[in-house]
Amino acid sequence: MNQPEDAATDAAILLDDVHLKLTSAAGEVNILRGIDLTVAAGEAIGVIGPSGGGKSTMMMVIAGLEKITSGRVCTAGVDLNGLDEDALARFRRDHVGVVFQDFHLIPTMTALENVAVPLEFGGAGDAFERARRQLQAVGLDHRLEHYPGQLSGGEQQRVALARAFATEPSILLADEPTGNLDGDTGAAVMDILFDLHDRSGTTLLLISHDMRLAQRCGRIVRLADGRIDNTAAQESAEA
Repeated sequence: MNQPEDAATDAAILLDDVHLKLTSAAGEVNILRGIDLTVAAGEAIGVIGPSGGGKSTMMMVIAGLEKITSGRVCTAGVDLNGLDEDALARFRRDHVGVVFQDFHLIPTMTALENVAVPLEFGGAGDAFERARRQLQAVGLDHRLEHYPGQLSGGEQQRVALARAFATEPSILLADEPTGNLDGDTGAAVMDILFDLHDRSGTTLLLISHDMRLAQRCGRIVRLADGRIDNTAAQESAEA
């Protein structure tokens, strides 16, 4: 698509003709095949599509966790292509929150300590007070000193949400955040996620296999075989 150079200043996320090829024992594998995507600041995007279609890889590219083969990636107004690993780590610390299906909490730390970790890395002098407030925002002020093993799956995912929002990121990336939760618990967690999104104005990119969750976003993008299917918007409008 060859987006103009100044487009990144107006977009929270900009992918311009992004390709990613990996080498395997069977030969070269095309993971992303010319992705063009622009997400406005504050927008909520639902990403759907079959397993292996490139959804999680695209999220990793947006977060600077995977290097592309060609194209351009700008996230939070930052062109990621020329950054080294140290600069990418600082970029993620300052701009991006990530929530995974498997929670990724540190088992030897309490809920409060887990949420405080990224704040401490960022040099916040009030890390524990901010972590306490964020846990209160997700309804876990009575679980501050509990370890992940003492929490239910839904509670662990709420801790993960609190940690992701604690640094006040401009962009939140959520990869199947309800995948390990039962229906009612997952719905409650998603209510919290969208409430935090609405209150903070954070740009949200949500990967989900559940069309009902994706439809809570303002726009749906369908990714299949490493390409964006532009008929998804029409399908979601007709649903």
